[in-house]
Amino acid sequence: MSTAPTLLVGTTKGAFLLSKDADGWSAEGPFCDGWPINHMAGDAKTGTIWAAGGNEWFGAGVWRRTGAPNGGQYAEGWELSKLAGGQMDEWIANDPELAAQFGATPSGPAPYTGQLQAIWSLKPAGGTLFAGGKPAALYASSDGGATWEEVESLRNHPSASDWMPGAAGLTLHTIVADPADPKRMWLAISAAGVFATEDGGATWERRNRRSNAPAHPSSHPAAGDGHETGHCVHNMGRAAGDGDLLYQQNHHGVYRSRDGGRSWDEITEGLPSTFGFPIGLHPSDPDTIWTLPLNSDMDGRYPPDAQAAVWRSRDGGESWQDCRDGLPQKGCFFTVLRQAMAVDAAEPAGVFFGTNSGSVFGSFDEGDSWRELARHLPTVLCVEVMPRA
Repeated sequence: MSTAPTLLVGTTKGAFLLSKDADGWSAEGPFCDGWPINHMAGDAKTGTIWAAGGNEWFGAGVWRRTGAPNGGQYAEGWELSKLAGGQMDEWIANDPELAAQFGATPSGPAPYTGQLQAIWSLKPAGGTLFAGGKPAALYASSDGGATWEEVESLRNHPSASDWMPGAAGLTLHTIVADPADPKRMWLAISAAGVFATEDGGATWERRNRRSNAPAHPSSHPAAGDGHETGHCVHNMGRAAGDGDLLYQQNHHGVYRSRDGGRSWDEITEGLPSTFGFPIGLHPSDPDTIWTLPLNSDMDGRYPPDAQAAVWRSRDGGESWQDCRDGLPQKGCFFTVLRQAMAVDAAEPAGVFFGTNSGSVFGSFDEGDSWRELARHLPTVLCVEVMPRA
């Protein structure tokens, strides 16, 4: 068995680092001054960690910690690059005396104040760090997250006026890059669907068309139709290998595309429900994927029959197996959100997920068995694996 990874865990009350030592698993944090952290990313070469989030009170921004920790401690060295101000900034500016009593000092105006509420996703690709926002917009940093510029071509897409917000608002929550060619990228927006670029973001193509396979009839408003998938994508990933194999967990079904999103096949059959948030992809086997179905969007959003299971496919979604060993099988009402599942590039692959009840579960045998690694954290919004050097 390979050494255990460091997990990057974003919560409603800051970022945590979850790691294993001789005494077991422990969480270090919270970092980032209690900001809600929607997504995190790391760089194995430099040891840099990024944490993105915000809300109406804090504004929108990306925290970063550069370099390796001192003595294994990550508490020092976090810096905030603020993309948009929030209500706190107005309060500090309007009452500097009271702000000073609380140790708060006014900062300069953030560049996207008034048009950005939070950052929801991060992706390093080809020397550039990309961030997805709410409302849906794409930002890029060429200096490791210190400064940012909007990729305006996405906001100017001809379909932008028709984009509809999902329950969490209009959010760009998933950024997928081709590791061999960073000019090729895919985005998922709730609820506008999948967008792809082949020219480094100069132009974007909307890719939500179903394949010619018969569609499963459904009256659900998020289910799409016989021609397009539902536009409310929850999470998406690109499979290992040289092809353009993509998988997505949609608001109403799981889909596979073998042509970079130009057409999608539904692969929900065999799962206990069509609803769920995350999807995990194997680091080297393009046919192995994991998802965590919830009962429905209207009936509580918890595991079917209140029995937790991660469902695994070894054949690209043609068949599914429920993986339950070590997961709660009675009275389980947690939710696992869209960014809260991650897969480690180990052999065998490790699979990890966090819950809105503050637990993080892990499997070190590709889902055959599970154990609880942490509990009593704040609501977990994201789980990522720190890349290995």
